[in-house]
Amino acid sequence: MADDRVRVDVAGREVSLSNLDKVLYPAAGFTKGEVIDYYTRVAPVLLPHLYDRPLTRIRYPNGVNGQFFFEKNAPTSTPGWVRLARLPAPGSSKGRAMLDYVVADDLPTLVWLANLAALELHTPQWRVDRRGRAKPPDLMVIDLDPGAPAALPECFRVAVLLRDRLAADGIACYPKTSGKKGMQLSCPIAGRQSADVVSRYARRVAEELERAEPELVVSKMAKRLRPGKVFIDWSQNNAAKTTVAPYSLRAQPRPTVSAPLTWEEVEGAVAGRDGGARQLTAAEVLERIERYGDLLAPLLEPGPRVP
Repeated sequence: MADDRVRVDVAGREVSLSNLDKVLYPAAGFTKGEVIDYYTRVAPVLLPHLYDRPLTRIRYPNGVNGQFFFEKNAPTSTPGWVRLARLPAPGSSKGRAMLDYVVADDLPTLVWLANLAALELHTPQWRVDRRGRAKPPDLMVIDLDPGAPAALPECFRVAVLLRDRLAADGIACYPKTSGKKGMQLSCPIAGRQSADVVSRYARRVAEELERAEPELVVSKMAKRLRPGKVFIDWSQNNAAKTTVAPYSLRAQPRPTVSAPLTWEEVEGAVAGRDGGARQLTAAEVLERIERYGDLLAPLLEPGPRVP
């Protein structure tokens, strides 16, 4: 069989690409070559959000309708120029099991990952230092997960409530879709408190909103409590958990993206304007970057301590 590999120069690194015509999103006819093109074009705004963060990848070698697998450890074929961070595996006893995480700090690494069909990129709320040691979290993330028949419009309502509640404590938050059914709010914080402190604060706020809006909000994990409500998942701030990165593709029938939004868009959707709430595709996100730049750039600067 003929070798379909193509060797390309990406910012001074040789990266081998293969199967560029392979369709990874069958319903949309979206190919691996288009996945690589998307990640290349979105890199200027994506890479700053990946910088110093160990990556968990979800790979779909046979497309979004095929089998997939989570990958934390670097594969054996990892090029020597890819930055790695050796960290304890989540849940390992006393940190004895160690993994070599990929840290995607540059375009060649991002293209290499896209060629591996690592469609989804997930990061923790903390970074590593240049010696590969974990630092305290510099983000607080609140995941809004709707229980059917609740959907994205209900998430938008809860997002506005959360924004106003967090602002009372001097904490700014920035919205993005999940690329699936819900959304997340990300808040820059000082990076000087433990994940446990941040989780406790996020839980306290979620419980407050549940008491204030019991027909709309649930803060408890039990799935039987979620139908028709929005679950405020404060537990995303556990140090062992990850959240889909801004601008990451998602494995849906269409190539949707975890897409930053403006608060004007969120408020407009709550008020029934702007065509309603929906998830956005890769092509739409690239157009929005031309218009807005990186709506999540404030996340790259330190924020306040949480109360």
